[in-house]
Amino acid sequence: MKKLIKEKNNILTDMLEGLALTNDNIEIISETVVVKKNKKNSGVALVSGGGSGHEPAHAGYVANGMLDAAVCGEVFTSPTPDKILDAIKAVDTGDGVLLIVKNYAGDVMNFEMAQEMAQMEDIKVERVIVNDDIAVSDVEKRRGVAGTVFIHKYAGYLADQGLSLKDIKNKIEAFIPKIKSIGMALTSPMVPTTGKYSFDIDDNEMEIGIGIHGEKGLHREAIQSVDVIIERLLDELLKEVKDQSLIVMVNGMGGTPLSELSIVAKYLNQQFQEHDIAAKQWFVGDYMTSLDMQGFSITVVPYSEEIEKGLLAPTTSRYF
Repeated sequence: MKKLIKEKNNILTDMLEGLALTNDNIEIISETVVVKKNKKNSGVALVSGGGSGHEPAHAGYVANGMLDAAVCGEVFTSPTPDKILDAIKAVDTGDGVLLIVKNYAGDVMNFEMAQEMAQMEDIKVERVIVNDDIAVSDVEKRRGVAGTVFIHKYAGYLADQGLSLKDIKNKIEAFIPKIKSIGMALTSPMVPTTGKYSFDIDDNEMEIGIGIHGEKGLHREAIQSVDVIIERLLDELLKEVKDQSLIVMVNGMGGTPLSELSIVAKYLNQQFQEHDIAAKQWFVGDYMTSLDMQGFSITVVPYSEEIEKGLLAPTTSRYF
């Protein structure tokens, strides 16, 4: 295993110490909780998190205009309820806290437990669950993937506008079903804590419909050129997306060069044009990764001036 680490049991703490060292706007509390150094005095606070390995998510979005705190678990492992509770208590202003949770069993269970513990201490806490991955046919079981970052950004915008906890939750819950994502991979991620790949895949194969924890996808096929890969993904998206104007994210999975993501954007746009779809706003880069997996995902959202305004509003995050 070739990894730039010292000790596999210290990956998370070493990473967070380096992050705090190079970012003056955050600090680390309770060992694995990243919070904004300048805490809000009023307004709704936003807390998200999950297993590590998805960088820059989630700690990279602790910034003005986005999250107030991110709770980091070990690689591909949900953070524990006590750490989530520490994050809630650290950022609560008295106006309430919104938990933004990806739809994975461990995350849902642990964030729910933390919410209940916070409510027992008279802290107002609400929770939204992101499930944008259309590779899972059962809507209730759909995973939260790169579309979660759009929720971080839009919720941050709403909080900056001074909306109440109830109003932000209602707007986010109306937004979540509109976000659709699907991804693919050429390689499996190497998990540094185990020294093993998440799944085996031959050099001439690709996986369609992967998750962000190295889960296998819908189909395994012989690798194709990028335009054919995009056609396969778009076929799945267009089964659910009927809008003709979209906001689009091309998200790298951690091991894909920006040059290749730009190539994806070119051919994706060509196929949009063939379907009379206009991409009104693009986001291209690494937003929600899976360690060093080579691949990408496409996330689309129906265009609206309100959503575009929220996504383009100022943030001090270096990664959005």
